[in-house]
Amino acid sequence: MSSQNLVHPSFTAREREVLVQLCRGGTYQAIARSLGISPHTVDTHIRRVRRKAGVTNRSQLVLLAVELGLLRPASLTARAVAEGEV
Repeated sequence: MSSQNLVHPSFTAREREVLVQLCRGGTYQAIARSLGISPHTVDTHIRRVRRKAGVTNRSQLVLLAVELGLLRPASLTARAVAEGEV
């Protein structure tokens, strides 16, 4: 998946929140607890994100989040902090 081929889907605010937490390693249970929703609802949000974006696995979700600017790779964040950009 490259940014040229990426369909820029319109995610709801909650879908973006769930996507970012999932990409940071959150389990459905942990995400549900932090957002005050059920794990089933987390699953529903992730299925909708996958359908809208046309991706099928967690790796593609992480790449999607990075390409959409929802998530910065740790190496970029660490470098920005070191260089005083953050």
